[in-house]
Amino acid sequence: MTADKIHYRRGYKYQLRREWRVQTSVVDCSAKISSYVELWPDGVLIVRAGYAWDGASGPTIDSRSSMRGSLAHDALYQLMREGLIPGSWRGEADRMLYDLCVADGMWPARARLWLWAVRNFGGPSAARRESRDSVAP
Repeated sequence: MTADKIHYRRGYKYQLRREWRVQTSVVDCSAKISSYVELWPDGVLIVRAGYAWDGASGPTIDSRSSMRGSLAHDALYQLMREGLIPGSWRGEADRMLYDLCVADGMWPARARLWLWAVRNFGGPSAARRESRDSVAP
């Protein structure tokens, strides 16, 4: 016998295959989302295998140079959305997106455009909100 409904989330395109750690400037915060995302007080962000994210948002395309930046950015925004770190860290998350994209070979002009876009339009994605779970049928 199976349950008559499933609970799921939409909007994810990628799933991390191996754990990834990166130093952030988000310090003096400690947060954890299930077993997938953890932020240590020294600023180390750990994203574990199985974490799903949607890559770059908006009218753009994903590229190799945007993958690490979008992963870190999405994980940090999720910590803010869930109220686990203050929204005052949003600017640092946005700057990290820019820095990682440039480090990975994105043209600086494109990365600056992305930074401008997340600064001007990303607020709702970082704002505290309830789950986006969906139910079917």
